[in-house]
Amino acid sequence: MPGPLFHVGATALCAHGAGAVQVISSNTRVFVGGMPVATMADMAMIAGCLFAPGGVAQPCLRVQWITPAARVLVNGQPALLQTSSGLGLGPTQAPQGPVLIVATQPRVIGT
Repeated sequence: MPGPLFHVGATALCAHGAGAVQVISSNTRVFVGGMPVATMADMAMIAGCLFAPGGVAQPCLRVQWITPAARVLVNGQPALLQTSSGLGLGPTQAPQGPVLIVATQPRVIGT
């Protein structure tokens, strides 16, 4: 599904709506809006997820991306789109729910 390219500095939240996704990119060549484009190979950490009030759920710590762009590669790695899906993972790598990509740059669209 086509969508705007996801980049470092774009806004994404964990499934609990409290943790912010921060992408650590190794991409130094392809930029949109002055920020590196995020790829499937980049580390995506979640900071600030406080969900674990005593139930079986765990706080989200990192993102495992599931569906990157089908046709757009950055340094040989599939790029991430606003329509890409990913799961927030807890300390035991248990899935906590889907990541919500809230805002990206609007100009560059990929498929």
